Amino acid sequence: MKKILLLLILLSSFAAQAQLSLPPSGDNQKSSVTQYVGLVKITVNYSSPDVHGPNGEDRTGKIWGNVVHYGFIDQGFGTSKAAPWRAGANETTTIEFSHAVQIQGKTIPAGKYALYLDVEKEGDWFFILNKEAINWGSYNYNPAHDVAKIAVKPQDNVYTEWLTYHFDNRLKNETSLSLAWENKKVGFKIEVPNVNEYYVSKLVEELRGTEMGFTSENLVAAAQFCVENKVALEQALSWSTTAIDDGFIGRKTFTTLSTKAQVLQALNRKEEASKLMDEAIQLPTASVQDVHTYGRTLLAEGNHQKAMEIFKFNFKRAISAEDKFTANVGMARGFTALGDKKNAIKHWELAIKNIPENRKNGLPVYEAELKKLKG
Repeated sequence: MKKILLLLILLSSFAAQAQLSLPPSGDNQKSSVTQYVGLVKITVNYSSPDVHGPNGEDRTGKIWGNVVHYGFIDQGFGTSKAAPWRAGANETTTIEFSHAVQIQGKTIPAGKYALYLDVEKEGDWFFILNKEAINWGSYNYNPAHDVAKIAVKPQDNVYTEWLTYHFDNRLKNETSLSLAWENKKVGFKIEVPNVNEYYVSKLVEELRGTEMGFTSENLVAAAQFCVENKVALEQALSWSTTAIDDGFIGRKTFTTLSTKAQVLQALNRKEEASKLMDEAIQLPTASVQDVHTYGRTLLAEGNHQKAMEIFKFNFKRAISAEDKFTANVGMARGFTALGDKKNAIKHWELAIKNIPENRKNGLPVYEAELKKLKG
């Protein structure tokens, strides 16, 4: 008898947990939309009702304030006596962040949240993020678990049959989430101001104790990311130093030395950076193009005398036709920066004379530079 009773209890438990594969309530199909901002993953899960309703009835003009109630109401079921709209259909609409984000200046920790919408007849509407993400609709909404109330302005919009969430304004460190249904659209901006810090944290994780950390190329790439984005420069210095000096993976090449020099320059240790670049350009791995690019960088910084030294060094080691072209372009730019038009014209003419076939698409630009000097 005890065994039969236990079996009945277990069967009852399984039946309560099991869900048959049937169409969703009201034929409101489940939907999901995901957008990344850098490494940050943002996902909205919702059920999507349509304007024409489950039985095909036309509800145009009856969505806002009718199908979707204004304000907070007692829905006659559940624990909430003042519930907002579920911002979708059926189960609670949810929004999930893989990392912390900012919304209207407030930090929202990583996690999954219920997403509700307080629709008002006049003035702003309010999206609500609530910690209780596992619910059916908003019947058990508890304002004590709200983490954010986001003021938004509803806008007139093109007709949208099915309620739809989508992301727009996709930038490096922000995006905007919008809800569109019938003739209205409403949304808010999601910002990730520390997007590069998340990348650095991931790089630290990947380069520590994994095969990714056992190549100088990966260390160089990580250090260059930090320089380009002006973030975690001391960490970048450590990575670039390891890429050169490590007894197992370290390599003294133009790329590794110039990367460390870039880090030092970003740290305002300019003298050390300059000495390291003087060493880098002497290496066999330093191509004429590498040295030319360094000279152009010095020109951009206003260091014309040093740039001219680099261009002259490059000119002496040029051998191939393409080398001679690049080296003459460098000399021409260097003399132009120093105000020596005569020598600048001379080297532009030599550059054009030695221009290789694969660079001829830039010929009008070089001829324009020469014409400007002659004029």
